[in-house]
Amino acid sequence: MVDADEQRNTANPRLRLMAVHAHPDDESSKGAATMARYAAEGHEVLVVTCTGGEAGSILNPAMDRPEVLANMTEIRREEMARAAKILGVSQRWLGFVDSGLPEGDPLPPVPEGSFAVVPLEESTEALVRVIREFRPHVITTYDENGGYPHPDHIRTHEVTMAAWDAAPDPERFPDAGEPWQPLKLYYVHGFSRARMLLFDEALKAAGLESPYTEWLANWDPERGDVMERVTTRVECSEYFEVRDEALKAHATQIDPTSRWFAVPREMQREVWPTEEYELVKSLVDSTLPEDDLFAGITGAEEKVDT
Repeated sequence: MVDADEQRNTANPRLRLMAVHAHPDDESSKGAATMARYAAEGHEVLVVTCTGGEAGSILNPAMDRPEVLANMTEIRREEMARAAKILGVSQRWLGFVDSGLPEGDPLPPVPEGSFAVVPLEESTEALVRVIREFRPHVITTYDENGGYPHPDHIRTHEVTMAAWDAAPDPERFPDAGEPWQPLKLYYVHGFSRARMLLFDEALKAAGLESPYTEWLANWDPERGDVMERVTTRVECSEYFEVRDEALKAHATQIDPTSRWFAVPREMQREVWPTEEYELVKSLVDSTLPEDDLFAGITGAEEKVDT
């Protein structure tokens, strides 16, 4: 399907990365420094945001004001635009409605018409249309658990996997553009026990309070660590400040005094300078473990036989 010989033709290829996320702010808390690095290196990076984040609560007390709540949809779009500019990436809305995070026992149903319950074919076609237009070489998304069990995160996983299969197939969604075959697909993985443990130890050694002590004490010993699944660690510590500024751009969601920013950046660069991914689909040769999402892809304009 992929002519490998045609992938070794330039020293500095301009490649394309697509990150598929559920809500505005997810792109800044999951893989943001990686995206900022690749954008700074001259690659094209596109964030696809599946929903508008309309159902998100105001998590920053400084923004908990009636006029903010009344204009949540517009404000979250403005926040997303600021974050994308900070990261140096492009961004597209897929156009679906935030499902919210059901709470209660038993859990209430997800609202009718929201992203998590829209027919899979409909949301898949919407993402296929963007894939065929942008033609990414690499796609990132969430694992089968959504990273955490929010219905929109789980649906984002399902839609991305379905779109991976459909995008190169000329018989699927023929009105959604010319077929395109991405070359690699990754799950982005966030906080692991190993990472929390190292930060906890480093903070305490420096005489600082650790926000991770309680988390570690309550960690279920039967629960695995995502590091067991990680295949790829991208060094991106130079862009941690950019990541943090992008997070802060989502002012309704991110309290600048929260645990997100508890670890000094210099300590982060020394203790854990990478972001983590799991390679789950690949049509190119790449030796694991990797340190680059584009490993094995070296041509600027790969020829893909669809």
